[in-house]
Amino acid sequence: MDEENATLLTKFLLTGLTYQSEWKIPLFLAFLIIYLITIMGNLGLIAVIWKDSHLHIPMYLFLGSLAFADAWLSSSVTHSVTSSVTHKMLISFFTKSITISLSECKIQFFSFVISATTECFLLATMAYDLYVAICKPLLYPVIMTNGLCIRLLVLSFVGGFLHALIHEGILFRLTFCNSNIIHHFYCDIPLLTISCTDPSINFLMLFILSGSIQVFTILTILVSYAFVLFTILKKKSVKGIRKAFSTCGAHLFSVCLYYGPLLFMYVGPASPQADVQDMVESLFYTVIVPFLNPIIYSLRNKQVIDSLTKTLKGSV
Repeated sequence: MDEENATLLTKFLLTGLTYQSEWKIPLFLAFLIIYLITIMGNLGLIAVIWKDSHLHIPMYLFLGSLAFADAWLSSSVTHSVTSSVTHKMLISFFTKSITISLSECKIQFFSFVISATTECFLLATMAYDLYVAICKPLLYPVIMTNGLCIRLLVLSFVGGFLHALIHEGILFRLTFCNSNIIHHFYCDIPLLTISCTDPSINFLMLFILSGSIQVFTILTILVSYAFVLFTILKKKSVKGIRKAFSTCGAHLFSVCLYYGPLLFMYVGPASPQADVQDMVESLFYTVIVPFLNPIIYSLRNKQVIDSLTKTLKGSV
């Protein structure tokens, strides 16, 4: 009887963000503007890198891949456009809850894990590329060959896909019969908490796999930036030191914004106010970080700005 009831729940209700009613319109407009700028900024960056042959080097290929991952992460596109993370969140401002099917939920979860994990690997890859460029400038063409660049990009996306595939596989073992209300604006960990099947294995795999990936990529980033800073400090150039701290500080700020919520969400202990806290943390790495990355990594880069200016002048 329990198994029969478990198969009945194939529709779920996303409650969306928690806010006071008078903030509905301002929040909707703010998130809509952020989303549009995020998509245009990241896709525009990809277009600039694709069009300018001078930017067809490892650094900018990694940057273009990060922009693609950010656009994907912000949207988490599924087979239905209206099932994407941001679209569901925007719609939720005008309805009490959003209906989503179990299949859409699983695909959304799968798509989200791929993009989030791929971004972790790409951030680590970009940090390593910066380390080679600054600490071993004479060997850079020998180390960062086109072949290695392509292999690192492929490994980043394949790693994200395999990580998502594992979680998606064990997600299919869960059945839902007690509740169909998900206190979130997309399908994520709260989906596991309403399962009538024991989700302990799912949480354990999240902790082990997500924790391992985050620790590995964070250590790669921190070690790479530490070597970069030491190398620049040895040169004792005030202008160089100032530029290095400005660049590395901005990049590390972006990394902290992305990894901080991820660590609390998938590795840290459960919070008594999990629903509200989880949504706030999710907003950072699904909305805020993809919005800031084009500004931090691109608008502070003279070559990208020059290429963008040239492209716009050509269009005019």
